[in-house]
Amino acid sequence: MTIGIGGSHASEQLALLHSMCGDMPSIPKSEYLQRQAKACELMKQQAISALYLNAGTNLYYFTGLKWSASERMVGALLCANGELHYIAPHFEQNSLKDFWLIEAPLHSWHEHQSPYQLFAQLVQQQQLNGAIGIDPSAAFFLVDGLTKANNNIHFVNGDTITQACRSQKSANEIALMQRAKDMTMAVQKAAAKILRPGICSSEVVDFINQAHQRVGASGSSFCIVLFGIASSYPHGVKQPQILQDNDWVLIDTGCLLEGYNSDITRSYAFGEASQQQQQAWLSEQKAQLAAFNAAKIGAPCAAVDAAARRSLEADGYGPNYALPGLPHRTGHGCGLDIHESPYLVAGDNTPLAEGMVFSNEPMLVIPEQFGVRLEDHFYMSANGPVWFTQPSPSLNDPFGYQIK
Repeated sequence: MTIGIGGSHASEQLALLHSMCGDMPSIPKSEYLQRQAKACELMKQQAISALYLNAGTNLYYFTGLKWSASERMVGALLCANGELHYIAPHFEQNSLKDFWLIEAPLHSWHEHQSPYQLFAQLVQQQQLNGAIGIDPSAAFFLVDGLTKANNNIHFVNGDTITQACRSQKSANEIALMQRAKDMTMAVQKAAAKILRPGICSSEVVDFINQAHQRVGASGSSFCIVLFGIASSYPHGVKQPQILQDNDWVLIDTGCLLEGYNSDITRSYAFGEASQQQQQAWLSEQKAQLAAFNAAKIGAPCAAVDAAARRSLEADGYGPNYALPGLPHRTGHGCGLDIHESPYLVAGDNTPLAEGMVFSNEPMLVIPEQFGVRLEDHFYMSANGPVWFTQPSPSLNDPFGYQIK
């Protein structure tokens, strides 16, 4: 049996897990204010008079207010002069004030009234001239409503501001993501130990959700558990699978810590791996390392993807997106959203810069047989890439128990 796989059960492994995040501080108020200041400076450079932040990760990133997007308009208008104004339904005022970190004027509307007209009144009161950026994650109905009620305003995509701020993480953000990934790695190891012939993939998913709660997360942000042929489908199949001796296993999971994501994948055999699986696993390992080594400060994101594909093509896979080979991008940015720009993919020529965080997962798919995905994240330091978690060292010891 592969080292670290099987031999235990769920209750035993859950008992061994404990909270790993009690000593982690939250992002301080001062950092949110610094983010707002940077956004304001970017607005001035781009002749944008204000930025609308909709409920969700952008509102949270710039104000510290956690609020989920819905059919009702809830958000904030950050003006280029530094003023902040919240917009929310009248009946949510007390709740919003309970959740907010940064106090600011709150403009409210009743259910029969139009929040878009309220937005127009706010713009007029603030005497905003010039374009207004809209949160790129805002739903179409909201953008449509704002546009129709404010036909004298030129709305633009606020992505040039939000991405420029969010793509480079602070030391506090890096620390939170490091701990979140450490938590998920502990859960990955525990999940591997509960595997046994006859276990259902849904049972493993349930265990992983409980395990993430044990280590202090609010729960799994997602979980993919695949056995056998199902592992050749990058994001899984609709039917649960039952584990059998010598099945191939792929587990992709992550959690949230203070809103920041982890995302780690491991692939290994439950028993003996075939020669084809051994060779494919080594090719995947080489491609992941090639991608990491290509991540240089100032190099385009696309160069990282290209390096992984060259490595796989040298072993006879591909080319490009052809199968057997790598059917998707090599990696994605990660932070408050599990997938966020920039991306490690051809065509994304964003220069790699200090503080950027990426997944590194050049999955190798052998159609209708199996798939190998080794996924770890790295961040860009001033001197180059740094792993959050160490890559899987070998197929026989996927979690490095024998490494000293």
